[in-house]
Amino acid sequence: MNQGKYVFSQIVTFLPARIFDRCVSSFQGDKWVKHFTCWNQMMCMMFGQLSNRDSLRDLLVCLTAHKTKHYHLGFGKNISRSNLAEANEKRDCQIFEMYAYELIAEAQKVCISNVDFDKSITGNVYAFDSTTIDLCLNVFWWATFRRAKGAVKLHTLLDVRTAIPVFMHITPASVHDVNGLDFITYEPGGYYVMDRGYIDYDRMATIDKHDSFFVIRSKANLSFVRISAEIPDKKKGILCDQQIKLKGASSIEKYEKILRRVKFYDTEQKRSFVFLSNNLTLPATEIALLYKNRWKIELFFKWIKQHLKIKSFWGVSENAVRTQIYIAISTYTLVAIIKAKLKLKQSPYEILQIMSVSLLDKTRLPSLFENPLYQDVKDQNLIQLKINLILPDTSDNGQTFRV
Repeated sequence: MNQGKYVFSQIVTFLPARIFDRCVSSFQGDKWVKHFTCWNQMMCMMFGQLSNRDSLRDLLVCLTAHKTKHYHLGFGKNISRSNLAEANEKRDCQIFEMYAYELIAEAQKVCISNVDFDKSITGNVYAFDSTTIDLCLNVFWWATFRRAKGAVKLHTLLDVRTAIPVFMHITPASVHDVNGLDFITYEPGGYYVMDRGYIDYDRMATIDKHDSFFVIRSKANLSFVRISAEIPDKKKGILCDQQIKLKGASSIEKYEKILRRVKFYDTEQKRSFVFLSNNLTLPATEIALLYKNRWKIELFFKWIKQHLKIKSFWGVSENAVRTQIYIAISTYTLVAIIKAKLKLKQSPYEILQIMSVSLLDKTRLPSLFENPLYQDVKDQNLIQLKINLILPDTSDNGQTFRV
């Protein structure tokens, strides 16, 4: 019999505990706490994320069934539904926000780039977007969005090379997406890729002032004056490569510098895209490739909504919702760190699926991923076989039926 640690205990060894203690001390999270500490709270919440629990009651039913293992799993000795619910409601969510950023910094160091850009792109590449998380207005009364609907919005800046979120900001869903740009600390030489909903000339000028670059999909009604144009490489899908200036008094006042306008034809989708950028030297094909990699943030939102619990919440207060979102992001980052440090070939989805059924086993963590058959698991496989099964009829007419 394996006398080692539980798989969940092996997973949490990848978490820097001392850094978490520093985060807790910054906000006095464990002040007057005797038994159920912030660490115990995060362990319970992470266990629920990894085991895919649907509710707080569902989580506590599972934990109560393994009460003798609580100490070894890091849950503490006095865990109850009321303790966990009260902790999520009252303990400052900034503890888990700060710790999520610490894990993100660690992940950026160890995660290997999975995107190949031209050597001319030396800075970091980020994709910025937001996603709306729907909430029931009758329960989450503070999350007003529309007359009969509640929601919050998660603004995220994703490092395209490592697929790690480096910035998160939660706002009411009524806040426009473009306002999320006001909270970003821009990195000189970095590239910020956004969809056309983020076109705002004042904020584009702010990015330019920080010696950063942006690539934004243009709107159809853009008014401009062409200054010069390069010979397009139509074999690579470049229909035009122009240097332009905005037209209109208000637009010129907000952004008076020269812009790059690149029109690209995508043969796969059979449609054309127009991009704007303040980088005047990068090849036009690289501008198109930068925007193509913006899709990674859409995949990130899809992944955390499908495989982590940020759509069904285990608390109704704003603090509880924020706490759960930050712990979900920490769980995603933890999976990325484990994948990088153990050099696993499986995708994050496959790793999470294997972990979810092995948390209370006493198997060595690396041995769970040695079977190459796991690499055949797909995130979503919509291809189904159509089976025609002919069944004999037992009635008097002797007909057969095709199912």
